Order: sequence, then C-alpha cells, then structure tokens
Amino acid sequence: MKKCLIILLLACLSAVSFAQERKISGALYDRDTKEPVMQATVQLLKTDSSFVTGAVTNEDGLFLLQAPDNGKYLLRVTSVGYKPVVKRVEIVQDKDLAMGKIVMGSDAIMLKGAVVTAQAAKVTLKEDTFVYNSAAYRTPEGSTIEELVKRLPGAEIDDDGKITINGKEVKKILVDGKEFMTGDTKTALKNLPTSIVDKIKSYDEKSDLARVTGIDDGEEQTVLDFGLKPGMNKGLFSNIDLSVGTHSRYAEKGMGAYFNDKIRTMVFANANNVNDMGFPGGGGRGRFGAGRQGLNASKMIGGNFNYEEKDKLTIDGSLRWNHNDGDTRSRVSTENFVSTAGSFGNSLTQKYTRSNSWDGRMRLEWKPDTMTDIMFRPYFTISSSDSRSSGSSASYNADPYEYVDDPLTDESFASLAADSLMVNTRRSTSLSYSDSKNVGGMLQWNRRLGNRGRNVTLRADASYTDGTSQSLSLTNVHLYQVQNALGLDSTYQTNRYNVTPTENWSYSLQATYSEPLWRTVFLQFSYKFKYSFSKSDRATYDFSNLGESFFSDVNLQYRDWNAYLSRLANPLESYLDEDLSRFSEYKNYIHEMQVMMRIIKPKYQLNFGVMLQPQQSRYIQQYQGISVDTTRSVVNWSPTFDLRYRFSKVSNLRINYRGTTSQPSMTDLLDITDDSDPLNITKGNPGLKPSFTNNFRLFYNNYIQEHQRAIMTFVNYSNTRNSISNKVTYDETTGGRTSQPENINGNWNARGAFMFNTAIDSAGVWNVNTFTEASYNNYVGYLALDNASDSQKNTTKSLSLGERLSAGFRNSWLEVTLDGSLTYTHSRNDLQSTSNLDTWQFAYGPTVNITFPWGMSLATDLHENSRRGYSDNSMNTNELIWNAQLSQGFLKGNALTVSLQFYDILKQQSNFSRALSATQRTDTEYNSINSYAMLHVIYRMNLFGTKEAREGMHDGRRPDFGRPEFRGGGRHGGMGGMGGGRPPGGGGGFGGPR
Repeated sequence: MKKCLIILLLACLSAVSFAQERKISGALYDRDTKEPVMQATVQLLKTDSSFVTGAVTNEDGLFLLQAPDNGKYLLRVTSVGYKPVVKRVEIVQDKDLAMGKIVMGSDAIMLKGAVVTAQAAKVTLKEDTFVYNSAAYRTPEGSTIEELVKRLPGAEIDDDGKITINGKEVKKILVDGKEFMTGDTKTALKNLPTSIVDKIKSYDEKSDLARVTGIDDGEEQTVLDFGLKPGMNKGLFSNIDLSVGTHSRYAEKGMGAYFNDKIRTMVFANANNVNDMGFPGGGGRGRFGAGRQGLNASKMIGGNFNYEEKDKLTIDGSLRWNHNDGDTRSRVSTENFVSTAGSFGNSLTQKYTRSNSWDGRMRLEWKPDTMTDIMFRPYFTISSSDSRSSGSSASYNADPYEYVDDPLTDESFASLAADSLMVNTRRSTSLSYSDSKNVGGMLQWNRRLGNRGRNVTLRADASYTDGTSQSLSLTNVHLYQVQNALGLDSTYQTNRYNVTPTENWSYSLQATYSEPLWRTVFLQFSYKFKYSFSKSDRATYDFSNLGESFFSDVNLQYRDWNAYLSRLANPLESYLDEDLSRFSEYKNYIHEMQVMMRIIKPKYQLNFGVMLQPQQSRYIQQYQGISVDTTRSVVNWSPTFDLRYRFSKVSNLRINYRGTTSQPSMTDLLDITDDSDPLNITKGNPGLKPSFTNNFRLFYNNYIQEHQRAIMTFVNYSNTRNSISNKVTYDETTGGRTSQPENINGNWNARGAFMFNTAIDSAGVWNVNTFTEASYNNYVGYLALDNASDSQKNTTKSLSLGERLSAGFRNSWLEVTLDGSLTYTHSRNDLQSTSNLDTWQFAYGPTVNITFPWGMSLATDLHENSRRGYSDNSMNTNELIWNAQLSQGFLKGNALTVSLQFYDILKQQSNFSRALSATQRTDTEYNSINSYAMLHVIYRMNLFGTKEAREGMHDGRRPDFGRPEFRGGGRHGGMGGMGGGRPPGGGGGFGGPR
C-alpha cells in the first residue's frame, strides 16, 4: 500500500511539472522575402529589462523558451540587419504561449547596442539549396561578383566565363529571385558590384513547363540567385568606376538602378581592354594561363527591367549591345596519336577579330485568375563578326624540339628537312565576315482543373534565322616527302572565296496533361510535334595555283575582298567551281511522346518515365557533282528516373538517371568523299548506328547548424554505346588525314567530388574548407596507319585527382586565408607509350584583407604556382604570382574611393595551357599583358528610403569590419548563422570595402 501511495504521489508531481512548463514559442519571418530568419537571438526579459533566458532560432525560424514563473515579461528579438522587435507577454495559470508568426523588417542603419562578435557562416544549406553569405567572403574594394563567385566552395569560372558549381554549369543569373539578363551570365559577373549582395543561392530551377505542370522535362538548369542587402529594394543607386593603367590598360564601368515596390530597372555600361578581368587578376591559384587568351577589348551597354504585380502580372526584359576587338597571337604544339612512328605539329597564328551584337529578351507572365497561367517569351538577336588572320604551321615525324629551339623558322625547316624529319609546311591567310538575324518566341497556356493537381498545358515555340557569310582563304603547302616530276619537293596553292547565305526556321506545338491517380501520385502525359528547316547555298570560287607570291604583297584588312579579287585576270564569276560549291536542304519532323509517374511524399519525391521520339528527316544535297535526295525514319527513346529524398530541411539525397539516343548526322551517313582540302579528307559512312548514352548522378548534402558545417558530395557517371568516333588514316608522307565516322564502344567517364566547410570555433572566426575531386576518362578512337591497314582501337586513359584546401581567420578588421591546390594527371595511351603522362600542378599561398580605421583597406595575395612531371623541362616551372590593392575612402560615408591595383608584380605569370583527348595532346601559348598597375576612382550614390536610411547606405564599410560606432542587436558571441550574419542595409555601398 505504501508503494502504491509513493507511485501515485510521483505521478502527480510529474503531471504538475509537465503542466508547468510555461513554454513560449513562435516563428520569425523576413517581411520582404517571406523567408524564415535563422540564427536570430530571442531573449525573455523581466519588465525591468533584466535577462531571464534566451534562445536562437533554427533553420525554419522557430524558437522555444521556457518562462520560470507566471507573470509579465518582455520578449525581445534581434538579428543583424533587422529592426529589433519587442513584445509584451504574460504567462497565466502555467499555460504555454504560442506567439505565432513574428515579422521582422530590415534596418538600413543599425541601432547602437552590443558589438557583434560572431562571424557570418560561409555556407548553409536548406533542402537542395546552397546559401552562401557574402559577408563571409571578403573581396577587394570595387570588385564585381565574379570575384565573389570564385571564392565560393565548389565554384569555378573557366577562361571563357563559364560558371560551374558543385559539378554543374550555371545557365542563369537571378537577382532577388528575378530574372537578370537572361541568356547571359557574363553581364552580371562583370558588372554587379559585390557591395550590394547579401546572399547567393545556388539551386536547380525547373523549366517554365515543369514549373507550372509538375512534369519533369529534363530541362532544369542550375542558377545563381544574388540576394540584395536589406533596405536596397527601394530607391535609387548608382556606381561609376573609372580607371587608367600602365601599358595603356583601361577598365571603365558604370551602372544605375531604380527600385520600388513593383519595378526594378538597371542599366550598365562597360569598356575595358584587360580581358574583362576582375581583381586580383593574377595567379589563378593553380591555373596556368588563366583568362589570358590574347589581348581583348570589349564594350557593352545593357539594361534589365522587372515588373511584378503579385499573383497577377510579371514582366522581365533585357537588352544589351556588345562590341569586341581581339588581337590573338597563339603558338600551338601538338602530338597526334595517329602513328606509331610519331606525328607532331606546330603552328603560329596571328588573328584579329571584331564583333557586334544586339540581344533582346522578354518574359511576360499573366495570371488572369488563380487557376490560369499564361506566359510569353519573345526574343531577338542581331550579330556580325569579322576576322583576319595569317599564320604558318608544320608537321614532323619526330618531336622537333629535340633538334631545334624554334621549329617554325626557315632555318629550322631546312635543318629538319636535311634529317628527313619534315613532313609538310603550310602558310595561310584568311578573311571572313558573317552576319545573322534571329527572332523567336514561346507562348504557353496552363489551366489547373481543380485543386487535386489535375492540369492541362498548351505550348508553342517558333524561331527564324537568316544569315550570310563570306570567307577568303589562301594557302601555300610544301610537301617534303613527295616529289614532283622534276624530283623536287611537291608544292601547291589553294585559293578560294566562299559566299554562303543560310536560312533556318522551326516551330513546335506541345500539349501536356497531369492526372492525379490518388493522393500524392500523378500520371502525366506529354505530346510534342516539332518541324525544323535549314538551307545553305554556298558558292565557291576557286583560283588556286597562281604561284606562292601572287598575293604576298596585299595588305590584309577587314572585308577587303576587292584587294585580292581585283588581281584576277578574269571576272570573278568565271572562277565559280560547281563541284566545290555546295547546296544543302534539311527538313526534320519529330513526334515526341512522354509518360511520367510522379509521386510526392513528405520525405521523398520520385519521378520516372519514358519518352519515345519517332523522327523523319529529309536531306537534299548537291556537292562535287553528286546529287542526293534521301529520307530517313528512326525512333529514339529516353528513360528517366529521379529520386529526391529529404532526411531533414538541411539534408538531402538525389539520385538521377537519364538515357538518351542520338542519331548520326545526315552528312555523316552520305557515302561521299570530300577531298577539297587534300590534307584533311573526309568520308561518309552509310552503316552508322545510333548511339545511346547513360547518364547517372548521385548528389548528397547536409548542414550541421551548431558547427556552421556544410557537407556536399556528388558522383557523375556516363557511358555511350555505339559512340561515333572518327577513324583516322594518316599519310606519313604528306601529313594528311582521311577521316571517316565509325561506331565504337568503350567511351565512358566518371567524376566525383566531396566538399567540407566548417567553422572551428563557435563564433565562426576560424574556418576550414576542402574540396576534393577525382575524375577518370576512357577515350576510345579508331586509327589506321595507312590506306592499306585495317583500323585499330586506340585508347587514352586519363585519371585526374584534385584537392583544394583553405583555412582562414577573420575578425572585425582582418581576414587571412591560406589556401593550396593540387592536381595530378595520370595518362596512358595504348598506341604510343612514349606519350604517357604523370604530371602535377600545385599552388599555395596566402590572401590577406585588412581594413584600417581611417577608411583605408589593403588586399593582397601571393601564390606559388608550380608544374612537375613534363618531359619538356621548360614546362616544369615555378611562378610566384603577387597581386595587391590599396584603397582609400573619401567624402561622407566613403562615397568616393580611390584604389591602386598591382597585377603580377613579380612578372612571372605564364600563358600556357594543355588539353588531352583520345587522338591528340595540345599545348597552347597566347600573347598577353599580365603585369601592370591600374588606378581606379569609384563614386557611388545611394538614395534609399528615409534620410537616416540613406546615411546608413552611404557608409561604405562592411558591418563585420568593426567600426566602433557599429552596433548589433545583442548577438554577443553567438554563431553567425545565415540570418544572424546578415549585414545591414547600410553596409558596403558601391565600391565599399568587402
């Protein structure tokens, strides 16, 4: 009995204790973005403001506190970049209190309070979205977002400006979730200043069709979404950056923007001759010859417009003009894997180019009611380009660098010919011009039929392109191992002028339907018909073999055809060669039918299905005296599987598979030999089979909030059955090649990567990041040593291992990062074991950013770039690359900034790059100016909201630079999470310290 009373008493006490938890809960949301506010500080205070208890919001913006007693309290919510929120609360009868949704508004100027000591988390994750905090990546003064993107974990920007992040190419840029210069990622990279960016999100955006229908069409694209700082979504701001440098370098740019509740307008202008290169501009941290492909000057004027009437009307538009001038001098050395005896080549080319283009795009989305969505995307492009080039090249049957220093001089030709090492030489001159006009659009109508997911979509696409090209090519060829009737080396000249008008147009009609089978399960159907037409009618005028020096004294100028054609003895029309002229017409009819099953559960989403594509093509050609009129009918198919599993809001797994069939081109199928270039003869192959490619991708990410720790890994695998490869027959006496497409198996590749980013301490002052990747490529091709030999497989196997490691310290005025990178390449070639490679490229060094109290900042980086393992010792080099920038702010709020930049101070930057394939190794070196100094004068104007807000926005400093007057809202020693580390709207105006 006594035991029963004790148990009963304990149960009562437990029940009372449970009933007296007095929990206070709620959720914090951003007023502008409607997103949860993470890592905000929530404090429970007594009515005299003395501290009782506190908590930090999680990734969903949720918080939970426990009051010690009944009574009246103050609930105070603070987060950097937001106005503090204070609410009176009362706990009665020991009951819990649910506060519901608490909305926080941005604060353009920070209230004075406790100094912020936590540092912003570098990267956080939410579901399948990576969120990078710009405050955690300090860039030199005046930098554009290109420099910011380069510093993001897992991100790379190649020499052509292509952005890759976590193994996927970025195809679109958004600003605050709105489209920005669609179809052009470079404009944003080169013009948007880092000082206006708060966060960068990376995620896969579905296509217009998939977004409204839910049908996965495989057209999703990776985007970077640059979120602006709080308080910058209303008002006017501008930035002007003028500069002058040594070696006649210049880089001028300006931008202006106007934002209000519904409208966003941005205009840009840019002119430079530094290859559009943003600071620090040197070193490349392990990349040799990065971004230095000749001397280039570019000019750009562009504008972007966004209008949004929420849930009713959205209009996005962009217009840009680009002009480019190029001066490229390239020296190329190749080793061709086409002969056991060895085949080497060298060339030196001087090429001048210029181009103009206009590009206009628009998106109009109208929702006349809650069930209907209508979208229209028109576009146009107008472009023209000129080029003029001259050069010389030669082929050898041994590595010429083992015998001479410069294999392209006349003295070297004579010396190598005496040793029977010369195969051929070629001297060439060319002029070309092309222009093109393109217009098109997409119209899409979607209607939801009820609320269960049933919907129907109709879509139409159309485009039209009209273009013309002209080209003049003059070539003198010397064959050292082929004698003429007199017993001398054989020579010949090829002089041709081509005029080619082209016309292309297409349209497609598509209907999709989604039917809910039961809750969370949908069956989706899609049918699409596409018709495309293309026509080309090339007229070729041949006036070859007039002598090597016939045109030698003509001065090469853009479009100066008459300087050459006026020397001909007869009218141009008399040189028309009907056999070399080429007419072709191609019509394609495609029916595309797709069935998809879509399952949506709280923990996972699964899509799987198949697409069938019956296709009929008709090809007409008149070439080399042969008329062709042929029709082909084929059926392609493509299975797809996509699983997304959510372990939590910050941890996801995605497994994706897609198989695709591709048909050989009609020209590859024609049994025609094209010997118009005797050193590059091509043949068709009527027996080609279609190829089938399997693509597999696994992706996993996770984020551990209490440690600011982000983890990401992915694996990609691809193989192709019946891959189409060129069988190359190499003529060792002339150096010529005869190529014919053949089906081959064995081509496959795999790539994997692992990213780990973590703060070492609770305040995020110390940070470590690693990005490890491995790739393997199995390149397979055909080879025949001579016309009498059967073709044989030639396989090049290439393994690449890479590691990028960095560790950093950052506080309110100093950031120091030590980083290193290593790339190891192991290559084996079946045909030529002497071409095997085991090379290393590695780089290491510090990057330092210092902000001084008097408005001065210093940014510098010093990196040692090294190469090892190359058979040519001249390539086993060390390059110590040092760049620096010193900046000083002037006027109120540092509205005026003057900075001095030094590129490649030690003058050791090279311009060398290497590429490897199944048939060739190519080494390329370009002309460039790497070492120079540049003076920048940057003026920014910000007019946002109230006078106090504008004063805050004029403060060019970053909040984490620790000015004494900067105060946060009570984040003493807290962790700088995504929301908590949010800079104020007044931080860092244009050109302000990063």
